[in-house]
Amino acid sequence: MPQSPDCFLHSSVTPARRRPTLWMGVGLMLAAACIAPVSSSQAQDGAAVQADAPAALAEPRKEDQVVARLIAMLMPRNHISGEKLNDTISKRALELFVKSLDPMKLYFYQSDIDEFSKNETRIDDMLMNGDLSLGYDIFRRFIQRVDERVAVAQELLEGDFDFSKDETIVIDPDSAVYATNPAEARDRWRRQIKYALLDLKDEGKEGNEAVEQLQRRYGRYARRWKQTDGDDLLEMYLTAVTTGYDPHSTYMSPGTLEDFQIQMRLNLDGIGAQLREKDGVTVITRVIPGGAAAKHGKLKTDDVIVAVGQGDEGEMVDVVEMPLTDVVDKIRGKAGSTVRLGVKPGGVGNVEIYKIVRARIELEESAARGEVIEHKNPDTGEQLKIGYINLPSFYLDMESAKKDKTDFRSSTRDVRRILNGFNEQGVDGVVLDLSKNGGGSLTEAINLTGLFIDRGPVVQVKNSDGSVQQYADEESGTTWDGPLIVMTSKFSASASEIFAGAIKDYGRGIVVGDPTTHGKGTVQTLMDLGRQLFRTQRENYGALKVTLQQFYLPDGQSTQRNGVPADVVLPSITAKMDIGEGDLQYALEHDTVKAARHDIYSMVPPDLLGAIRQRSMKRVSEDEEFQDLLRHVASYVDQKEQNEVSLEEVAFFDRRKELDAQKEEEEEQVEAQIGSEKIYRDNFYNKEVLNIAHDYIDSLRKQNLAKAG
Repeated sequence: MPQSPDCFLHSSVTPARRRPTLWMGVGLMLAAACIAPVSSSQAQDGAAVQADAPAALAEPRKEDQVVARLIAMLMPRNHISGEKLNDTISKRALELFVKSLDPMKLYFYQSDIDEFSKNETRIDDMLMNGDLSLGYDIFRRFIQRVDERVAVAQELLEGDFDFSKDETIVIDPDSAVYATNPAEARDRWRRQIKYALLDLKDEGKEGNEAVEQLQRRYGRYARRWKQTDGDDLLEMYLTAVTTGYDPHSTYMSPGTLEDFQIQMRLNLDGIGAQLREKDGVTVITRVIPGGAAAKHGKLKTDDVIVAVGQGDEGEMVDVVEMPLTDVVDKIRGKAGSTVRLGVKPGGVGNVEIYKIVRARIELEESAARGEVIEHKNPDTGEQLKIGYINLPSFYLDMESAKKDKTDFRSSTRDVRRILNGFNEQGVDGVVLDLSKNGGGSLTEAINLTGLFIDRGPVVQVKNSDGSVQQYADEESGTTWDGPLIVMTSKFSASASEIFAGAIKDYGRGIVVGDPTTHGKGTVQTLMDLGRQLFRTQRENYGALKVTLQQFYLPDGQSTQRNGVPADVVLPSITAKMDIGEGDLQYALEHDTVKAARHDIYSMVPPDLLGAIRQRSMKRVSEDEEFQDLLRHVASYVDQKEQNEVSLEEVAFFDRRKELDAQKEEEEEQVEAQIGSEKIYRDNFYNKEVLNIAHDYIDSLRKQNLAKAG
C-alpha cells in the first residue's frame, strides 16, 4: 500500500559552489526500516468471509477528485520523460493496479481482467476529469472475489489433503494464470493451502495448529483489505498511474506523508534494515552498516520476516500477508527497546528467532574507515602497502554544513583524513570499497571525486525540460594521485555510480567487482500537493514523488539501467540477483547526452588492463574457492529459474533441504563479497581484489604511470 520515497532533491545549495544537495540512494531509511520502492500489493493469497467493504469507499470524495486532476497535471509537467498522460500510461496503470491487488492471480477470474481491459485506454482521460470510478469498481470486484475465495478456502481447510499425490504449484507470478471458472479457482486454492501446510510443517506446525493458523492468517488478510479507506485506495490507484511512468514516481496519501515526516524526525532509530514487500511476504533488501541489525550479525539480504514480537516475551505475531507499513510499525521503536523477529533465512527452511535491540545508527560505524594492508604478490613474493578504505555511504551533516560550521562530518572529509594518513605511511596504492554503498549525497560524490582528480566535470544532470547542467570539482589539486582501485557490486548505486563512472571516464583508476553496478541514474523530488494547490501547507493532500532529473557521466553515458561496468569482473552471486534498476518494471531507459570536456589521465592503458584481466582470470580458474563459488552461482541461477514446486511431501522436503544447504553456502559467498562490519575481511574474494591492485600498481610503475597527471 503506502510507498516511501527513496531519493530526493532538496532546494538548498552549498554556498561555495552552488550545487544541489541531492540524495540519490536506492532506499531511504525510516525509523525501523526502509521501504524500497516496490509493488504496493498487500499479500499474495488468503482471505476470510467478512462484511462488505467500508461505506467510506462507496464513492470517491471531492478532495480525491481534486488530487487526481492535480496528479494528471503535475506528472507530464515535471517527469523527466516529458511524456503526456496517454493511452500507454493508462494501460500500464491498469496492469499495475490489478497486480497490486492480486499479484499471484489467485482472486480475479480471467473474465474480470477482460472486463477491466475494455477501459485500459480510458484511465488517462478519466483522471484528467477527476474520475476515479474505475479504481473503485475494480476494488469492489476484488473484495467480492476475496469473499468467494475465502468460502472455498475455509471449506477446504475442514477437509483432508493428499500429500502423496504427484502435483505442483506455480510460484512465479509471471507464470501464473487467472482461473477461468470456479472449478479452476478452487483447484488453485487447494494447491495453495497444501503448499502453506507443508510450509508450516517445515516450521514444526502440523494438524489443527497449522489449520488454525491459516484460518487466522486468511481472516486477517481479508479484514485488512476491508479496512481499506479512501486514502489507501487513492494511493494505490494513483501510484499505479505514476509508476506507469517509472518505478520511483509514487503518490503518498496524507497519512503516508505525515508518517514519513514523523519517521524523518526519529533520526533512524530502529533495526537499521531496508525492507520490501514481495508476493505477500516481507523481505530484507539491505542491512544498513552501523545499525542494530548489522551489529546483531544474523539478518541478511533476502531473509524473510514471518513474525514479529515486542520485548523479550511479547506474543510473536504472524506478519505473512500483512501490509508492509504495518510490519514496519511493528518492527520500529525507540532506541534501547527490544524486538524479536521470526526469520526464514533466505526465505526457506525453519524459522529462527532473532532478538534485536533497536538503536540509532551510529555515524562512526557507518562512516569511512581505512586500514593499511601488507600484501604479498602470490607469483613474485613482492610486498606492497595497499591502503584499503571501506565507504558504506556518501554522507553529509547538512544542518552543520548549512550553518557554516567548520567541523561538520562528511564522507569527503573523512576519506581525505584517511588518505593523508596513507600518504604518511607511504602506501603504494589505494582500494576504495563501494560494494555496499547504496548512494547518498551527490555533492559528496562530486567532492570525493575531487580528491583523486585535479578538477573538472564529475556529473551531468538532465532536467525535465531537456536542459543539461554540469557539476564539477572546482578545487585544484588532489589528495591521492597514485594508483586507485574502486570496488563495486550490484548493490553500489546512485552516488556510488557517479563516483565510479567519473573515475573510469577520467582514466584515473580501475573498477573491480560485479559486471555492472545497480543502475539507478535518476533523482526524485517530493512535491507537497497542499502547497501546490494553495501556496501553503494548510491542508494535507499528500505528496507526489516524481522523477525529474537523470544523471550522466562526463563522457555523456547515463548510469540508468546500465550502471557502471567493471574493468575487471569477478564471479559473484550478487550479479545474478534481481536487485538492479533494470529488474524493476518500467524503469527508464538508458540514453546519452553530449560528452563534457575533461582531462584524460594515462593511468588505464588498454594493453595494461587486458594483461591484468588475463592474470586475474587465470588465478580465479585455479582457485578452489572461486570454483566453488561458480558452482553455487550456477545452482542459484538454476533454482531462480524454476517456477513450480512439487507438493508431494517427500519431494517438497527434499527440495527444502537442498535449498537450505544452498542458501547457507550462498550467504557465505555474499558475506565474502560484501559482508562484515570489519574494514577489510581477509577472504578469497578480497584477496583477489588485492592481487588485482598489486598487478595494477606494478604495471603502472613499469610504464612510469604511477602518478596522475
